[in-house]
Amino acid sequence: MNARAALPRYLPAWPIPVLWTLVLGLWGLSREHSVWRDEAATWQVARRSTPEIWHLLGQVDAVHGLYYLFMHGLFELFGPSTTTLRLPSVLATAVAAGCVAAVGGRIAGRWAGLGAGLALGLLPAVQFYLQEGRPYSLVAAGVGVATLLLVGTLPGSRRIAPWVAYSVVVLLCALLNWLSLLALLAHLATLLWTRPGREVWLRWVVASAAATAGALPLILYSRGQSAQVSWIPPLTWHMLIGPAVLFAIGGLCALVDRPRAGRLSVAAVGLPLLVVPQLCLVGISLVTPLFLDRYVLFSLLGLALLIGTALDAAVRAARPRFPRASAWLVPVALALAVAALLPQFLAKRSPASRVDDVLAVTADVRRHKTDGAGVLFVPAARRDTLLVSPDAFTGLRDIALARGPEPSGTLKGLEKAPVAIRESMLARPRILLVTDAARVAKPVTAKRDRMKLAVLRRYFRVVHDEEVRGRRVTAYELRAR
Repeated sequence: MNARAALPRYLPAWPIPVLWTLVLGLWGLSREHSVWRDEAATWQVARRSTPEIWHLLGQVDAVHGLYYLFMHGLFELFGPSTTTLRLPSVLATAVAAGCVAAVGGRIAGRWAGLGAGLALGLLPAVQFYLQEGRPYSLVAAGVGVATLLLVGTLPGSRRIAPWVAYSVVVLLCALLNWLSLLALLAHLATLLWTRPGREVWLRWVVASAAATAGALPLILYSRGQSAQVSWIPPLTWHMLIGPAVLFAIGGLCALVDRPRAGRLSVAAVGLPLLVVPQLCLVGISLVTPLFLDRYVLFSLLGLALLIGTALDAAVRAARPRFPRASAWLVPVALALAVAALLPQFLAKRSPASRVDDVLAVTADVRRHKTDGAGVLFVPAARRDTLLVSPDAFTGLRDIALARGPEPSGTLKGLEKAPVAIRESMLARPRILLVTDAARVAKPVTAKRDRMKLAVLRRYFRVVHDEEVRGRRVTAYELRAR
């Protein structure tokens, strides 16, 4: 009796990781009812009408268009809330864990699948985006499904349906984030490793080409909006430390799998999925800075697969001498990992895990607003506090705003000329300034923002100043002349 038979034959590996990941995702889902700036973009766009969303996509964020429309539908059905915002990511990560477990189980056995599926939800980056109101977990789920479909066709299959499904899933992933097409290069490496027949190659090429062609219009169009990622810093050596550590862990786990060319193995699937997308993103970032780990979050599915096969190897090695104890190896490893990572789990479920909380200052705004008062935002992107929680700003005049975000098709609206902003400010007896807390604030460079701060310093006095969770509210009153 071998280690793979230690789990009942009728019990598939994937349901346990799915349930495990759901538990991790639902735990502390609201993060104390906090929403940070990236999620605020999803929140405020999802609350717009469909024509307003299409108008926005013509100006910015076309790359997230499908995700925004999807979230708009959910907000219409269930109402805007942190649960509605984040639950899709929880469910998607659970799907990804199930796919990883199914892939590992299909190739190497139930223990490999179980270990891989459970490991995915424990990875720190996955923990972060597990409860994030952005599309990255959905992309990871799609890549997991595509990888499962690919593995299901190897070493060869005459059925067309899996390849159609593969193409559709890859296309959907690309419409959520077209950098997910890097997964195709990882799958290409897997095919080169396993050397399938000519028929498999032909069908993969057709399916991949169809998906890429379907995403090409979005890729070309979104390149015209590249200014919205101009804030990403150029690639530096220290940015590569994290990927290097992951590659080292994955490489050691792959050696345990003893991969051989021409044979389908967990290493043949997991190692390319871990390494290829990240290396490709590094290559792209040498030309255009784009190196953010979330863009290739799906590559961690490969790392989970490799960890799963290492756990399976440990079970098989222990079973001849310790047949009973070997069955507890994976549960014990899981418990030790949870104990070691518990501080990180708790930290990622607190508002302090993000740069800021757009809702944190709303109570302060309610306390210090008065009749006839105005509000300013520095930079203008901090207007997201008003857009996510408009009730808190009822009665306040947005002094600098010339045209709102919805009619202008922007995320933050269009502001008046600096001179007009100055005149509007001097007409208000009291102004609330919403900006970044000092520890996260960047130097003010925009001409409008410099004007706002200069007028406040010269003509107003501070009567209240408070920082909460990365945001700051300062109340000013007009000096007596």
